[in-house]
Amino acid sequence: MRVAIVLCGALGREVVAIVKRHGWEVGLFGISAQDHSLPQRIAPHVEHKLRALIPQFDRVIVAYGDCGTGGNLDTVLAHYNVPRLVGPHCYEMYGGAVHDELMAEQPGTFFLTDFLVRGFDGTVWKTLGLKQYPELQSQYFANYTRVVYLQQSERPDFVARAEAIAQRLKLPLEVRPTGYGALETRLVALMGEIGEDRYRPILPDTLIFNENPPIRQVFAPKPARDRRRAARNAQGVRA
Repeated sequence: MRVAIVLCGALGREVVAIVKRHGWEVGLFGISAQDHSLPQRIAPHVEHKLRALIPQFDRVIVAYGDCGTGGNLDTVLAHYNVPRLVGPHCYEMYGGAVHDELMAEQPGTFFLTDFLVRGFDGTVWKTLGLKQYPELQSQYFANYTRVVYLQQSERPDFVARAEAIAQRLKLPLEVRPTGYGALETRLVALMGEIGEDRYRPILPDTLIFNENPPIRQVFAPKPARDRRRAARNAQGVRA
């Protein structure tokens, strides 16, 4: 049986490692993790990937959480009868009950994963415009109270990077080793039953999203006057 896995780029290395560990013969097809900066792009991009893969594979699995799509991803998957991993996002998949406990303790928790530790500057800092306008940092992170690194790999250099990120954000750091957590257990469970007839994908004539969403600028620079006002406010000076 030919099986394809459509995966979020933020889970790429981890899913590849899980596939190798279990010796699965599957096709892996990624979608850019940058879609998380505009979650409305996720469902249309997954849909277009499904339309390309369903004619080529007997089964398709989507390795995503809802990831801020507001249910749009599940609407697409129901349209094609394609399953995804259970869960709202990768932080919950890695942390499980620990994630829920951390959020209950401090809702202002900023989570890191191996993916975010590796690419924090490009994925977070540049996307938010902070590389060009660092004075906006205090506004973006005003309500965060700590950084928690959900650690997939045992790499001291990643811990050092997480410490540097926490220092940059001026927040305390906690490191919680999770391994692949529920990402692996849920993917293993789904692979174990994917051959059942209830998971046979369909290819309707109609699309949920008729075209890929337009690519909008993620960060729109503010006028110079507004930037100066933000900088003065950050320093406690009345604008």
